[in-house]
Amino acid sequence: MHRAEIDPIWQDLTVIERLMHESRTVAVVGLSPTPTRPSHIVATYLVNSGLRVFPVNPNIATWEGLPAYTSLRDIGEPVDIVDVFRRPEFVPDIAEEAVEIGAGALWLQMGVISDAGARIAADGGLDVVMDRCLRVEHREVAGWS
Repeated sequence: MHRAEIDPIWQDLTVIERLMHESRTVAVVGLSPTPTRPSHIVATYLVNSGLRVFPVNPNIATWEGLPAYTSLRDIGEPVDIVDVFRRPEFVPDIAEEAVEIGAGALWLQMGVISDAGARIAADGGLDVVMDRCLRVEHREVAGWS
């Protein structure tokens, strides 16, 4: 299987570094209750790093004691980063929701590649990062382990 080319605009290190320094809230879309899943590992790291996490998964009521939300629209609070762990075909709708709620950035995890979703978010004024791991980047910039 051929890996898609990622437009360098979606991996701008200046944007990544700024987001790591300025962001305090992260909505994790597709957060799994299974401890071995990447979304669970990343969200646990984010909580342990002092960030406020909003779990977004319509199939769970809570995650690690936090209320889970059916969609981004249900959060009702400012979200700095929307971190996406869903398949690429779901990204355009998630991007539209992220724009609608006034999120600061759309972050597409490793392997989540959607130029359409990225364009929707960017056209809506959001920063976009694609095919990068939020945990890896945060550890690199913030020095957390």
